[in-house]
Amino acid sequence: MYQKILLPVDLNEEASWEKALPTALALCRSFGASLHVVTVLPDYRMPLVGSYFPKDFAKKAHEAVSDAQHEFIRDNVPEDVKAQSVIVDGSPWEAIIKAAKKLEVDLIVMASHNKRKFTDYVLGPNAEHVVHHTKMSVMIVR
Repeated sequence: MYQKILLPVDLNEEASWEKALPTALALCRSFGASLHVVTVLPDYRMPLVGSYFPKDFAKKAHEAVSDAQHEFIRDNVPEDVKAQSVIVDGSPWEAIIKAAKKLEVDLIVMASHNKRKFTDYVLGPNAEHVVHHTKMSVMIVR
């Protein structure tokens, strides 16, 4: 049923994956699907924002996140699950959808973990946006 599963991961926020990762792994094993671990970096190249960072900051940030993400996969994804590291730039929900389309995934598995206001409490701002703005299947894990 599923061939490619996308798991958004904030490497600085364990709540973004602690419950969603086991679910994604179980689905990968059940269907023989590959896991695509996505981390979103803010877009530092925007003119207003970019002027405050050194010219090579985005490149160094990508390298650091890539190293951290590969370590995350090595530490948390068993060898029997094929995993791919994916790093994208932009706002979290938009970048997740863009990556999902580009990778042609069948399912997005993500956690709902931010609780700032009522709608965030019910779903979470990024999860809510992904659910409402994509046509592919999304599984929210609480």
